[in-house]
Amino acid sequence: MANISEPYVIHYPRIVAVADVAGTTVELIEFFDCIGGAMWSKLHYAQSPLVEDVRCVGATMRYLLKTGTVDLALEGSRFPAGISSCQVDGDEIAVTYIGMGGGGVGAAACRSDAAGVLRSRCDPAGGGKIAGATVWLPRMQRVLIGVDDTDTPEEGATWTLVHNIARAVEDERSIYLSHTIVQLYPVPYRTKNCVGLVAEFATSDPEGLVSRFHKLLETYTLSKKTGMAVYSGFALSEELVAYGHRVKRGEIDAGELDSLRDPDLRIIMNGRGIVGAVAAIPFFTRYDEALELCSGKT
Repeated sequence: MANISEPYVIHYPRIVAVADVAGTTVELIEFFDCIGGAMWSKLHYAQSPLVEDVRCVGATMRYLLKTGTVDLALEGSRFPAGISSCQVDGDEIAVTYIGMGGGGVGAAACRSDAAGVLRSRCDPAGGGKIAGATVWLPRMQRVLIGVDDTDTPEEGATWTLVHNIARAVEDERSIYLSHTIVQLYPVPYRTKNCVGLVAEFATSDPEGLVSRFHKLLETYTLSKKTGMAVYSGFALSEELVAYGHRVKRGEIDAGELDSLRDPDLRIIMNGRGIVGAVAAIPFFTRYDEALELCSGKT
């Protein structure tokens, strides 16, 4: 019979936090191993006054938090656990969880030693006890990398290349979070399916990340028309979202991109694929909308 070293602990593989420039809003991204526990947390943590939104993306749960500290009126079954504090202090973000019973185990023991945690303070948990933990995480920023036109009619596939490059450039300072295929309007000069790609990272080394990604893309692209764009804002601008929708709905003049004034957007490779590369960015993790094939202007 196999032995279980920690029968009452399920360790979260990784926890990541990205903050806006002002340090007033944080997206807490928890990679989970047990989907049941993650869904339980999603339901109950959403009741915390600090949680503005929560959604499940692949094997991650994402909490949009406002900074501050609150007292939680915990109640068994109805509100047994939550997030009671989120603080941004220089290059660190501190998040405090609290729960009762099994919720206390999740709040304390399960999260305190996840990858990405710099240090933690953790109460004894289990049984009927109320327990909590504070974890300190590196303050990171979100970087979105849009790519289009890397293949030819004879070989290649942009979606696989982007994923493999993202895996290759990932390290402890740059965490690969998501990969989104974005269906664009099928223009006549497409290779076949006309999709752009956007890879999402949390990083404390944005310039190093972009440089490594760029070098690998230049090395492995099969096209002379590759486009690569980088977006480093916490939230998407309305102008960029509108541009993305226009590219999904119909063929546009490439000159439209020149009028897009967004200080968080950078063009890295300016081939014909830049139109699709930029258009893919605002659809990151919005999978249903990203994959929708639009016919004309509808």
